Amino acid sequence: MINYSDIPSPCYVLEEQKLIQNLEKIAAVQQQAGITVLLALKGFAMFSAFPIVKRYLSGAAASSLYEAMLIREKLGGSLHLYLPAYRPDEFDQLIQGASHITFNSLTQWEHYREKTRSAGLSPGLRINPEFSPVIHDIYNPASPYSRLGVRAENLSGKLPEGIEGLHCHNLCESDAADLETTLEQIEKLFGHHLPQIRWLNLGGGHLMTRQGYDIEHFIRVMTQFKARYPHLEIYIEPSSAIAWETGFLRATVLDLVETPGPAIAMLDVSFTAHMPDCLEMPYKPRIQGARQPQDGEPTYRMGGATCLAGDVMGMGDYAFDKPLQIGDAIVFEDMIHYTMVKTSMFNGVQHPSIGIIRRDGTFELIRQFNYDDYKRRLS
Repeated sequence: MINYSDIPSPCYVLEEQKLIQNLEKIAAVQQQAGITVLLALKGFAMFSAFPIVKRYLSGAAASSLYEAMLIREKLGGSLHLYLPAYRPDEFDQLIQGASHITFNSLTQWEHYREKTRSAGLSPGLRINPEFSPVIHDIYNPASPYSRLGVRAENLSGKLPEGIEGLHCHNLCESDAADLETTLEQIEKLFGHHLPQIRWLNLGGGHLMTRQGYDIEHFIRVMTQFKARYPHLEIYIEPSSAIAWETGFLRATVLDLVETPGPAIAMLDVSFTAHMPDCLEMPYKPRIQGARQPQDGEPTYRMGGATCLAGDVMGMGDYAFDKPLQIGDAIVFEDMIHYTMVKTSMFNGVQHPSIGIIRRDGTFELIRQFNYDDYKRRLS
């Protein structure tokens, strides 16, 4: 039983045992399917947990210079690069120690071809499979007007000389059936290129640690695909799956504001600054001990800590067994992936601390933030 009074508020808390369980499951899938799983830092970059991650994974994917530097410094292993566009002033530093690099366009490949060859990297192109199960446009990378990836119509009958791989990312918290459809689209639109390449990166969005995910279907699909293309090395980057349901964000009720509708629980965390996916996706996060309100019972809406009028959980309200009181702990579940990597210090509000509950149940405070962290980001 977690004693929340031992944890500062607000605080992101990783549960070590849950991370290990996810990684063990992913490692088993990796072995059975004959693929290589990479950690994508855009979804999970909590480097204090990297000593655990590298027991199970042999490489990582970076989409910026700083992510690449963090991988080299804290994780090691093979380094795969993909940026929508590469900066000339960063490129030489970026590719140091990298093994693979993906270009978003033919123009980018032509511009950096010689440097890529000289550095000995294995180059690839990102492709647009013209299919994605993603409902929300903000997270759909495969739309007709997407800036991400080369469409089949823009490639000739043969890939540019020197290209050794293709990279596709079109899923988001998706299941194995969507992966199967993706591979069908790749074969339909780019199948004639597959004999010419050495590797295929299927990106992220493979949520194989979610309860109900059909892992056997995933393994079967990948095994059958590899049987058709035995020369291909297959990579995936399921960062959400690695950190899925591995921890929480602990918050506190600072005030209760009455309205003609639900009471607003004013918290010491911000949806805008600390849980932006709740507003971008949008989705309603689970709160420990809360439920969907029934007619006639007290209802609460969660309010964020900034002055922004929209810093409120507008996707739905909550009910509790007991009326909320000032000082009560509010625990937002599943708040480790795509949270810390997206936070800001907007409005100068206190950034949540970072901690880990170790396997023996003890809480370890890893990092606290202060005024200097806020000031250093400004001028």
